[in-house]
Amino acid sequence: MTSVSLGMPAAPPPVLAPRRQTRQIQVGKVGVGSESPVSVQSMTTTLTSDVNSTLQQIAELTASGCDIVRVACPSQDDADALPAIATKSQIPVIADIHFQPKYVYAAIEAGCAAVRVNPGNIRKFDDQVKEIARTAKDHGTSIRIGVNAGSLDKRIMDKYGKATPEALVESAVWEASLFEEHDFHDFKISVKHNDPVVMVRAYELLAEAGDWPLHLGVTEAGPAFQGTIKSATAFGALLSQGIGDTIRVSLSAPPVEEVKVGIQILQSLNLRPRKLEIVSCPSCGRAQVDVYKLAEEVTSGLEGMEVPLRVAVMGCVVNGPGEAREADLGVASGNGKGQIFVKGEVVKTVPESQIVETLIEEALRIAETMEATEGASAEVTVG
Repeated sequence: MTSVSLGMPAAPPPVLAPRRQTRQIQVGKVGVGSESPVSVQSMTTTLTSDVNSTLQQIAELTASGCDIVRVACPSQDDADALPAIATKSQIPVIADIHFQPKYVYAAIEAGCAAVRVNPGNIRKFDDQVKEIARTAKDHGTSIRIGVNAGSLDKRIMDKYGKATPEALVESAVWEASLFEEHDFHDFKISVKHNDPVVMVRAYELLAEAGDWPLHLGVTEAGPAFQGTIKSATAFGALLSQGIGDTIRVSLSAPPVEEVKVGIQILQSLNLRPRKLEIVSCPSCGRAQVDVYKLAEEVTSGLEGMEVPLRVAVMGCVVNGPGEAREADLGVASGNGKGQIFVKGEVVKTVPESQIVETLIEEALRIAETMEATEGASAEVTVG
């Protein structure tokens, strides 16, 4: 008998806190809850009624790593398009419903994996819960109860005067209790606000109030830079406490950018396996090369790399050698040349003009070796 050692499994990367324990739900094939990895969502910007354009955008989101996609359904034409979209999408589709409860039923009948409902802007929503719960249960469809600061029920606003964390949570807990009253438990909750401080406190209070899985989001976060900062700050504060089971970064930018930011946030907290990571020093008076240009060119050259690879691009001899040695691959630059490190060892010194191409060549070589090693470790021969 001959066997190939599979080796010891790598220890899981450290996290700041264990995941908060929640009940588990399914959004199509994607599990949401503490038993599943934190998933990344986005939302299409196309007219849902334009099936081809919507499916094209969903395909782009899928390729970028998106786990779940949401589509708007404000009209009958959009509702009519849902069966084709839900059937042909490679990732679970959530229908986003506001104002008209009839589209909730249409989305469930269309085969959507889940439906997002906003109780604050569906008239007499509380009276609809029993029928929504029954229909969703019959079809195996999960629900997101989406509470937004801008659309709180008038009763809540009259009580609190504005969308405080307590107001958001009271609204969410009330609507959750209505579904639970009808023995429906396949739902997650979001309590979104445009102020990260209010949003974080609302989710902390909601996490204390029950074991529901939570969808994190800063609503109306803004343009790409501002929205990225707001989302990263808020999500980091919550995920570092183990709070949050699925996330959507809301940006005034193409949806693929939302997914990239969301994935990067999770990778930064070791909540998703890291792939390519570029570590580059800030520009300073010690730098003897153009670090900005060097880092950008290396990042561009390695775009799409799937293996977990940490590449250090350093511009001087102060921190450069140490940081480069800590990475899988790195360069410490100075005096018109660069020392190339692989796994902590200097493998060559090249002229500055050859740094980028050399790093890319070495990265591809390391990636091939890693992929070959993974393939070999999966093989066991028994004879």
